[in-house]
Amino acid sequence: MTTGRCLCGDITFTVHATPEGASVCHCSQCRKQSGHLWASAYAPKDEVEINGPVQWFEATPAAKRGFCPRCGSSLFWTAHDEGTISFALGALDEPTGLRLEKHIFTADKGDYYDIADGVPQKP
Repeated sequence: MTTGRCLCGDITFTVHATPEGASVCHCSQCRKQSGHLWASAYAPKDEVEINGPVQWFEATPAAKRGFCPRCGSSLFWTAHDEGTISFALGALDEPTGLRLEKHIFTADKGDYYDIADGVPQKP
């Protein structure tokens, strides 16, 4: 079981399954949402229990992003046609036991940083 929360604590969540796919997304939408990049893992939607007033925003018709309306913490991402939900690694209570598996959308990364951690990259 993995737990997490937003900065102010109004939203908490529990992941009852083993988190999968720990990754960093470098696409322009994730960079704009987070202020830099989006580090997340995912689990089946029915295995993630969310408590609190999540506000959802649809940047595209394909997916929505969940955040705390009080403190602004970016917490969730889910595609409408998938049965999983991604959650922010930075919102997890430690220790997580997770390690990054990949960087995604690296072709869209910002020009102001380099990816030099040796983790596999997918353009």
